[in-house]
Amino acid sequence: MIDKLITYMEYPFVRYALIVGVLIALCSSLLGVTLVLKRFSFIGDGLSHVAFGSLAIASVMKINNSMLVVLPITIVSAILLLCGGKKTKIKGDASIAMISVGSLAFGYLLMHVFSTSSNLSGDVCSTLFGSASILTLTLSEVWLCVCLSIAVVVIFVLCYNKIFAVTFDEDFARASGTKTSAYNLMLATIIAVIIVLAMNLVGSLLISALVIFPALSAMRIFRSFKAVTVFSAVLSVICAFSGIIISILVSAPVGSTIVAVDVGMFALCCLFGKLAGGPTR
Repeated sequence: MIDKLITYMEYPFVRYALIVGVLIALCSSLLGVTLVLKRFSFIGDGLSHVAFGSLAIASVMKINNSMLVVLPITIVSAILLLCGGKKTKIKGDASIAMISVGSLAFGYLLMHVFSTSSNLSGDVCSTLFGSASILTLTLSEVWLCVCLSIAVVVIFVLCYNKIFAVTFDEDFARASGTKTSAYNLMLATIIAVIIVLAMNLVGSLLISALVIFPALSAMRIFRSFKAVTVFSAVLSVICAFSGIIISILVSAPVGSTIVAVDVGMFALCCLFGKLAGGPTR
């Protein structure tokens, strides 16, 4: 098994997949803690379905660089959900559910009516549950992911105190002079970028796992926001790395394997938290 792993590591596509997978997992976990605490855990699921619908539009229009369509639409949807939710009659989980289901149905309808492939079922399944595209990344795509990930981490570190304030008490943060709308806009944009990047890794139906499980696992053990964030990031990176390695060695789907590792790690953290007398909520 070790010899097989060493042999695989000699191939550039394996190294590219590991780099991109680890970076996406890191960024997802950083924002995941904030989303879980703000009760927006399923926004990843909703935005991933928006990205699926946008991808269908790009496919029907035969646009080679689908990112030009997918990213703007996903960003706008994220802004509407995070920043405009309090000003609308349809709020919170209801708005996420509405956008999620509508985008998913609209995307599949477009792909069915204006089919551009002879294997529609295979294309849809690959988009929803992830495909081998993570193993066919080009060097330019890897550098794009590296640059965007560095930007996300730098922004998170520089704005940590403000993000902390907006996460726990947005009204108090606004009263103390923090421009909460600007930080919510920033968070929405970053989340949208992460969702679009993660589609190649785990597919649109499994993206929420990258956001939710590391944060919830860390909350089983730690209490402070900083400790939860750091442990969530470390755990997410370990799970992504392990999941990709396992999927390559046993020829399993990459996205599903990563999520399975996340679920297993969550169970271990719950067990450890109970044995150590840590947080149970």
